[in-house]
Amino acid sequence: MHVQYYDAVVVDIKDETADVKRYFIKMPDEITFEFKAGQFVMLDLPIEAKFTNRSYSIASAPTSDNIFELCIVLKPDGAGTPHLWEHVHVGSVVKTAGPYGKFVLPETIDVDICFIATGTGIAPLRSMLFHILSNQLPHQSIYMIFGNRYLKDVVYYNEMLDIQNQFPSFKFIPVLSRENETTWEGRQGYVHQVYQQLFENKRQALFYICGWKNMVREARENLKLMGYGKAEIKFESYD
Repeated sequence: MHVQYYDAVVVDIKDETADVKRYFIKMPDEITFEFKAGQFVMLDLPIEAKFTNRSYSIASAPTSDNIFELCIVLKPDGAGTPHLWEHVHVGSVVKTAGPYGKFVLPETIDVDICFIATGTGIAPLRSMLFHILSNQLPHQSIYMIFGNRYLKDVVYYNEMLDIQNQFPSFKFIPVLSRENETTWEGRQGYVHQVYQQLFENKRQALFYICGWKNMVREARENLKLMGYGKAEIKFESYD
């Protein structure tokens, strides 16, 4: 497959947590950058590695301004993210290709949607959520079950609470595995018991799972045991 890279420009960077940054990137004006919510781009980075390209899910909904957002967690022992942290600033040019991927919404949303995420795996699910709500697409109930270790790790936390307050069809359920019970009154533990409880009646639903590889594998196995088929379980994982 021939990959066409373009010189895209970083137009803004925001610190989301201690080890997560939000990169806002603009593709050149001479192309029309159209993507579907849930897709990803590839960045070709000038790094010392066998493979210099890295894939990142788009965290923003499709727009017409050629600008998209990436939500990236620092991997100190990696090659890609340390380069982004140290050498990429507002105004930097990054070689970007895409969009790619089939982790996308159906044409018609006629059943409940359950998003299950850990860490920055929320990125493509956020894109889908924004796409549905900003375009007022007909939909049923939408759940965002979001697992992290500590409250300080939860990206887009206040934003998700605001969306929940604004849209009655949306339910945000953060789940923390290591937060102290005296500082956190929400759900404790892991994401699995949440969707198992919500969908114990086996009603029709679509599940979109993205995040840590072990979580994704376990969620897929659990949902199959609950009676859901391949067509109802969409997933992407990362290391």
